[in-house]
Amino acid sequence: MKNQSVKNNIDWISVFIYATLVILGWLNIYSSSLLSTEGTYQKQLIFIGCTIPLIFVVLFVDGKFYEKYASIIFGVSLLSLAGLFLFGKTIAGQRCWYAIGSFTLQPSEFAKAATSLALAKYLSDTQINLKEVNRQIQALAIVFLPVILILPQPDPGSALIYSIFIIVLYREGLPSWYVWTGFITILLFVLTLVLEPYVVILIALVVLAVIHFKGRVVDRNLLMSAIFLAIISAFVFSVDYVFDNVFKQHHRDRFNILLGKSVDMKGIGYNTNQSEIAIGSGGWLGKGFLQGTQTKGGFVPEQHTDYIFTTVGEEWGFVGSLVVISLFVGLFLRVIYLAERQKTKFSRVYGYCVAGILFIHFFVNIAMVIGIFPTIGVPLPFFSYGGSGLWGFTILLFIFLKMDANKVNEW
Repeated sequence: MKNQSVKNNIDWISVFIYATLVILGWLNIYSSSLLSTEGTYQKQLIFIGCTIPLIFVVLFVDGKFYEKYASIIFGVSLLSLAGLFLFGKTIAGQRCWYAIGSFTLQPSEFAKAATSLALAKYLSDTQINLKEVNRQIQALAIVFLPVILILPQPDPGSALIYSIFIIVLYREGLPSWYVWTGFITILLFVLTLVLEPYVVILIALVVLAVIHFKGRVVDRNLLMSAIFLAIISAFVFSVDYVFDNVFKQHHRDRFNILLGKSVDMKGIGYNTNQSEIAIGSGGWLGKGFLQGTQTKGGFVPEQHTDYIFTTVGEEWGFVGSLVVISLFVGLFLRVIYLAERQKTKFSRVYGYCVAGILFIHFFVNIAMVIGIFPTIGVPLPFFSYGGSGLWGFTILLFIFLKMDANKVNEW
């Protein structure tokens, strides 16, 4: 009876979009790795095959299970991340995987769903008010605990994904100054890399002066404006130190290329440059499936993983790329729509987490391959090669679809 309820009430529109993206992703992996001797597209087909029983397991489990055991699932996820420091396998300088025979498993891909469940569980408590500072600290701790374990691996790309939870918290009542502080911090950081620190501080002084004298604000306290300027100045003067001493050389190179401060098309900028060439060469309709010269020539490294969208751009052109982007946007909007109609706060918050995680992966990956964001290793959901990523995104999405199908039994 319960399984019949899921079959009748599951959102088949989301399932259809998901299946379409997975199939299109495999076709592009097939095209980009056809000449490879590593059996990449065959392995991805195995990964896809494994998602079918995985989906059935996720849908078979009672929807309330995910809420009841959210904290335990989160705890197990944190342990799996911590265990990497002792038992993890290092690949390309990153200790992000457990080796299981010839396959590897990346726990950070599953930690996103676990963190979403834990955050939804915490925020669904009737006593939670995110206007209270202690509640803000507790909610942010849930978000940053996995980040603290992921960053040293080092895996800045996966850590970046967790920033989207701030938007979810803002949706649930977190004061807006958190969002504005993050945005202003990023803006000041980038401006300081481009301009002299004194110029950035002068710009900040002008902006604060306009806000103080012309803005319609209740508190026009001159001392407060002076404190803000002092904080901004201290941050601006610390940027160069952080950039030169905290960031690794390849991170600095990627930022410098992105900001036009250095050009190294044969070195650190090679991937992005070749990606832009491949996408641009596709024109309006593309060169045709299996006809991509950049793809077949192997000019873009890691084209079946983080740079998979270059195959779409080259072989399917602008029209094909627009179709793929439309499918992703359709999935985001569908999940948000479903989240809004949930009967419980837990499932609603989790739905927004799902939409947010999928969106930031999509946005950062596309921005990365077209050269408007540094290369940081963020896969394209359902498209990029890898079992952990595909299974992690599948679990993330279908837990929510199970909750949505189960809402007919909730009051």
